[in-house]
Amino acid sequence: MLRSMKLRKKQRRTILAAVIALIVAIAGAWSAVHAPEPAPADVAREQSSVLGSQDAPTGDASAALDALPVRGRAPKTDYAREQFGAGWARVDSCDMRQYILERDLTDVQLDTDGCTVLSGRLADPYTGSFIDFLRGTSTSSAVQIDHVVALSDAWQKGAQQLDEGERAELANDPLNLLAVDGKTNQQKSDGDAATWLPPNKVYRCQYVARQIAVKQKYRLWVTQAEHDAMASVLSSCPAQKLPVETL
Repeated sequence: MLRSMKLRKKQRRTILAAVIALIVAIAGAWSAVHAPEPAPADVAREQSSVLGSQDAPTGDASAALDALPVRGRAPKTDYAREQFGAGWARVDSCDMRQYILERDLTDVQLDTDGCTVLSGRLADPYTGSFIDFLRGTSTSSAVQIDHVVALSDAWQKGAQQLDEGERAELANDPLNLLAVDGKTNQQKSDGDAATWLPPNKVYRCQYVARQIAVKQKYRLWVTQAEHDAMASVLSSCPAQKLPVETL
């Protein structure tokens, strides 16, 4: 049974990589026909100073933070969830929520479709508590999938300059997704590190490092207050590395 589950995970990772590659390829073709207006020169320079493409981030979190552009928030005008794709991407007939639940929970029980997570146990990184997950109309919300860099925050800090495919990839990137306590996720809302940090202080270094990795990967910026909050957290863990998410 365990071997079978590992095989399914490996197969899904392979298909997930193909799905994301297809999203990017479609976006490239779309952009070639419908070229958007270029971003202002100063924004384009600052975005390209981080990474020229969506390569997986690696290295020291503090150094990566220092390399992120520092700017004010752009207007939230025209923001909508649909700017980042139509919900969860499908991976081998399974949506990304199920993929993340299976990744982050232990003692996972799957439905007969080999995809839908029926139950499991979450060691919640945001609160440090354990949550027994049970799928159901009144129970599923106990565990939610958080966009570590909230999509609204991303929109105001560079994602408006990404094309449709890149934004869909950002919304479905396992690097930017965590299964967490539902109530705590609702409290976070679309806050950045300057306005919200996990109550579980032990996890804050990893949390901030993951936000930095996402912002680096997708050429997003931080505000001065956000930068300072991140730097304050990382001062307690100077050796913190960026997370590496493998598909």
